[in-house]
Amino acid sequence: MTTTKSKTVYTPGFTDGTEFRIPTFKLLKQDGSLYKGGKAPDIDKEKALRIYHAMVTTRVLDERMLAAQRQGRLSFYMQCTGEEAAIIGSTAALDDADMIMAQYREQGSLAYRGFTIDEFMNQLFGNEKDYGKGRQMPVHYGSSKLNYMTISSPLATQIPQATGYAYGQKMAGDGHCTTVYFGEGAASEGDFHAGLNMAAVHRVPAIFFCRNNGYAISTPAVEQYAADGIAPRGVGYKMDTIRVDGNDILAVYQATEAARKLAVEENRPVLIEAMTYRLAAHSSSDDPSGYRSKDEEAVWREKDPILRMYNWLAAKKWWSASEEKKLQERLRREVLDTMKRAQKLPPPPLETLVTDVYDEVPPLLQAQFEKLKAHIRKYPDEYPKSAAHVQGGA
Repeated sequence: MTTTKSKTVYTPGFTDGTEFRIPTFKLLKQDGSLYKGGKAPDIDKEKALRIYHAMVTTRVLDERMLAAQRQGRLSFYMQCTGEEAAIIGSTAALDDADMIMAQYREQGSLAYRGFTIDEFMNQLFGNEKDYGKGRQMPVHYGSSKLNYMTISSPLATQIPQATGYAYGQKMAGDGHCTTVYFGEGAASEGDFHAGLNMAAVHRVPAIFFCRNNGYAISTPAVEQYAADGIAPRGVGYKMDTIRVDGNDILAVYQATEAARKLAVEENRPVLIEAMTYRLAAHSSSDDPSGYRSKDEEAVWREKDPILRMYNWLAAKKWWSASEEKKLQERLRREVLDTMKRAQKLPPPPLETLVTDVYDEVPPLLQAQFEKLKAHIRKYPDEYPKSAAHVQGGA
């Protein structure tokens, strides 16, 4: 049984959807001008510069921290480079009280909402000020005050979680939604289909934001799916769907703004597919030269989303080359100074290993912890940071 009436035919006929193509919404050309017929969303100068500063902050942070990883100062890093417009443009169209459930390339969302360089560094180095108490890998951020759910490593787990959280928002009736980010590779996980189907059936205020950056690590899109990208899957679940140029900050903003209106006012979940490109490696452990060409990367560097927004701001007389130079210099200095400061901070206290689960640490867990301290005292050279916490029988 279907949920809609179906036309009856008397000879077999098949369809593979080739007659159905989803268009790509665009507004802004690379030179900063609008396409003919396009109308920019209502963004004032203050908000535009807030968006742009977050984009540049994310790019500078990514450049410096990848360099730090290569120097051995950091164990791991993942960049957002090339995808800043998709992430920050969509975040800017949300209410700051809306929940964000990220994958692992959405540091720009935090930068836009006010996550400080100190907060980034504390998490990356897992020091005593890290909100996660050193329990997570680098780039697994979280911030309850900024409504940004802590990232978990397994792909796509956040998608059905977003549906559940959005269902709670629907029940609360507080006028907020949940936006969940994932790549087109994660859309191959079963959690994607479970999450979207539940959202469509229960009509929850959720925005499913797919960053289609062309690669699932080293697997190109042409080897991931035969259909017309990810967007048609939303239609398959009878979900409002739009495809947008993910390097076009204005188009992403306007599409997300409209999606949020549908989600919050009508409890209609939305799938947004942002067509973009991962200019950087998948992570600091990846070498993209093994699966894509420099010529391909060069083509996409010409479509840099930050340069596109810079050109738009400059055309409006809202930004200049001199202001750009000052911003870049300030951010580079701040990132380096903050990194040095974060590196010097000690790790979280050793006893935090056994807290946060029970109201009081149970005897068995406390006994295990005492054995751990004894082990560290016996081999202090093997655990130099932890040894400082247990010296003298502490």
